[in-house]
Amino acid sequence: MGAMPEDYSQTTRDIAVSVRTTYLADQSRPADGRFVWAYRVRIENRGQEAVQLLHRTWLITDARGRTQRVDGAGVVGKQPVLLPGEAFEYTSGTPLETPSGFMAGAYHMVQTLSGEAFDVAIPAFSLDSPHQDGRLH
Repeated sequence: MGAMPEDYSQTTRDIAVSVRTTYLADQSRPADGRFVWAYRVRIENRGQEAVQLLHRTWLITDARGRTQRVDGAGVVGKQPVLLPGEAFEYTSGTPLETPSGFMAGAYHMVQTLSGEAFDVAIPAFSLDSPHQDGRLH
């Protein structure tokens, strides 16, 4: 079975990034303005050289248009090295105060042999919940 329609994918310099989101109803409290999503990311090296993920930058925008920038070393506490043909998957999450929003960003990578640094785009993806069709306040 291939990629499901809810996957968001983008390839930069032979590094393919795909994302799938899940709304976490059990961790969300709509009445308190807390909506939580998990997102699973797969990073695949389709190129000929090993690369390492050193840093990430996320832009998280809620339904009111407020954008939060998150920078950090690696992902889930790791700075994975991906040899040609290898993939790294991880799951993380984010809360919002609104019932929908979206995320996008970049992974800051380096080619392990040449030391050349480059950015890999994380495709923009929607955070949707069953609560977003409610009345606007």
